[in-house]
Amino acid sequence: MDHSSQLLKGVLDMCLLALIAEEPSYGYEMVDKLEHRGLELVSGGSIYPLLSRLQKKGYIEGYFVESSGGPPRKYYRIAADGRVRLDEWTAEWGKLARGVEEVLNGGIRG
Repeated sequence: MDHSSQLLKGVLDMCLLALIAEEPSYGYEMVDKLEHRGLELVSGGSIYPLLSRLQKKGYIEGYFVESSGGPPRKYYRIAADGRVRLDEWTAEWGKLARGVEEVLNGGIRG
């Protein structure tokens, strides 16, 4: 596993929750959205355990929607606890990102 995928692993729950907060989505659709936003390292198989964990924690809710030409798709929507958690993660991420940026810039604020 390369370094980029290790970094992504630590923030993928937050990224998935943010996508679901924008609009309900199904698994493959989320992978496609992540890829289009520059996170090409995510595969379909890697997000399903994360979605399951987010659902068990009560952050998202899953439901099925009939699909034309195939089996029903499982969509996920954000739950009230998920909105609260996303706000917390967003604040934590902002603080962490600012600190990392300052370290990488040698203490020079941009």
